[in-house]
Amino acid sequence: MTAPNETTAGDPPFLTLILPAYNESRRLPRSLAAIREYLKRGDLTADVLVVDDGSEDETSDVVKAAARAWPALRLLRTAHRGKGHAVRTGLLAADGVYSFICDADLSMPIEQIARFLPPERADVRIAIGTREGPGARRFGEPWRRHLMGRVFNTLVRALALPGIQDSQCGFKCLRTDIGRELAAVQTIDGWGFDVELLYVARRRGYRIEEVPIDWRYEPSSRISPLRDSWRMTREVLAVRRNARQGCYDGANTCGERREAMPASARAAAGASAERA
Repeated sequence: MTAPNETTAGDPPFLTLILPAYNESRRLPRSLAAIREYLKRGDLTADVLVVDDGSEDETSDVVKAAARAWPALRLLRTAHRGKGHAVRTGLLAADGVYSFICDADLSMPIEQIARFLPPERADVRIAIGTREGPGARRFGEPWRRHLMGRVFNTLVRALALPGIQDSQCGFKCLRTDIGRELAAVQTIDGWGFDVELLYVARRRGYRIEEVPIDWRYEPSSRISPLRDSWRMTREVLAVRRNARQGCYDGANTCGERREAMPASARAAAGASAERA
């Protein structure tokens, strides 16, 4: 890893943390403070990109205030289209060698980012957090919510991602060039975007590693188990349909949202960037 004092002008950071955010003005101050403190203690160079998915509260104001004293913090604002769209925008705009998608509630201890990256995980392409299996721990999750999540994951494994135990965990690391490649063909704006990205990654031959994490349930989670499980099921079926139609075989073969423009232009599509 590159230490902060070894960075030279024009060098990309080692890591870009991408935080999709919708109405997160209450939780972001604590999360941003924890991320900044961790990066200060660490030996990697990183920037932080908050993608505001059309929030109706002071989310953008919180980020701009923090960025005044933190040059590595950036804000992108988009129309409200869903978490998938916010993540796609972040992946296309990332500058680091690696991109790390991180839930705004920071329900995984920030120190566990190191588990996803070299040197702990050599030559990683895609590594995703898992709350299942040996080494993973969950705290405070209602049993009904856990059960519904496992039912949905069973469906995902049957239809799209055999062997992946936790496609919906909000912590994912991708080599940035691979993240841009996958985002360029992403079509799903909603919660089912994880399944689409991982499905396309496998289709293109990328190995996906699962990383056990500690995860704490946040009662203010925005997912409604009943409503969103049905919506995500429809999106999983849409991934299968897209694959049959060849949507993932080329950069612009189908999908109403896919812009026929270079990646550098796509990074700014639908988003306004602000740096305090």
